[in-house]
Amino acid sequence: PPECLNLLRRARLAFRAGRTLKESFRQFQLDAVVRMLEEHECDFVDALGRDLHKPRFETVVAELTLVKNEAFHAINNLKRWMQPQPAERNLSTTLDECLVISEPLGVVFIRGTWCSPVQMCLVPLVGAIAAGNCAIISPSDCTTHTAELLHRLVPFYLDNECFHVILAGLSDLPEILDLKFDHIFFTGSREDGSKVALAAARTFTPVTLILGGKNPCYVDQHCDIATTVQRIAWARFHNAGQSLVAPGYILCHVDVKARLVQALKCCLMQFYGPDPRESRSFGRMVNMEIFNRMRDVLWRSGKVAVGGQVIEAEKYIAPTILTEVTESDPIMQQEVFGPVLPVLTVDGVDEAITFINKQEKPLCVYAYSTNSKVDGNTKLMSETSSGSFCSNDCALQSLMVALPFGGVGASGMGSFHGRYSFDTFSHRKSCLLRGTRFECVTFLRYPPYEDRNLSLMTWASTLSQRSQGWCQIL
Repeated sequence: PPECLNLLRRARLAFRAGRTLKESFRQFQLDAVVRMLEEHECDFVDALGRDLHKPRFETVVAELTLVKNEAFHAINNLKRWMQPQPAERNLSTTLDECLVISEPLGVVFIRGTWCSPVQMCLVPLVGAIAAGNCAIISPSDCTTHTAELLHRLVPFYLDNECFHVILAGLSDLPEILDLKFDHIFFTGSREDGSKVALAAARTFTPVTLILGGKNPCYVDQHCDIATTVQRIAWARFHNAGQSLVAPGYILCHVDVKARLVQALKCCLMQFYGPDPRESRSFGRMVNMEIFNRMRDVLWRSGKVAVGGQVIEAEKYIAPTILTEVTESDPIMQQEVFGPVLPVLTVDGVDEAITFINKQEKPLCVYAYSTNSKVDGNTKLMSETSSGSFCSNDCALQSLMVALPFGGVGASGMGSFHGRYSFDTFSHRKSCLLRGTRFECVTFLRYPPYEDRNLSLMTWASTLSQRSQGWCQIL
């Protein structure tokens, strides 16, 4: 916290000096983010490999390329985003200007999560830079090598007064957040998110929370099983299951369960071979705390249909499919950050909807169906509430720069990606630029209040459109 206070003071001075306001400055910083990732790709691959045993393919595609896509999108659209947006005028403001201006908030705090330590630090940072803010970034202390790499590289690429990286644990956050930032962007668990929200409330600081949870995945009896299992397995076992957007459990139609489980078993063999421990495409748990929690939940839930092997010395848990899981099992009562996929059965999409709506609102809902007569995908999308929805695939909706991504209810608040990141880190200020004409009419609003003036204003309002109302005469 003392170090953070010093960095916060420096960032505030830089912001008040107007250092971040020019488009050219923002463009240069966004270019620098891209250069940092390109020139140190091998360093990021090595750091994530040491922290999560993360394959190079996953690091490049899901971490580095995703951030670069966001940066390029912001660079290409920044000029348009920064322009004042005209607002609708009425008769009384015909000769005036009505504008909405996006102005930066100030100094923002970004806390990334350990399961996507580069993506969830730098994608929000791109939005903060584009919107003209200074930022203090706090990578997760669970992924120490990645955090230290960001701490070392950022000062060489980004402005040393406006952007800083601090190495802090979760226990430090309440004291750090008491320093008063202009916005807090937090990614992590619901438990930690609630603590951040409480700390932010003490200083009236707005927050964006991207929180974990259990993402349901409905599989209809009418679906392409081969494609379905590949897409589900990829999303669930990517990064050894340590993902906020992975399907948390399957609700499959009872008629398709046997085929689905068998297909998942074959798919895991195809992805990771007969012994996933030897596969270069499969990761490990980030630390012993996560490993022990996942192992205990695994052993106390359902029946292992595939996988189930654990090796404590390597923090290894095999890709696992659980069947005969009940709603009361431990794995259905908490967030799952590991390579375990429970399979439950339902009699159809209506029962799946009922099941999902009994739980807290999830970050993502997934649905697989090719039935054109009864569109279960559309029904599930419209009759459940979640941060995002995706049919016949998983996770992709959380990676697209054109779509907002965020939670609702217990899965968080606020959103980011592309223009939505820019808006998250901006204050949309309404501006009315008026002249002094028409005072011969507007004088009716001034005291002393006369019944005659009120009658005239009431009559004038009845002549105007309903959407304009009293502003017609005011």
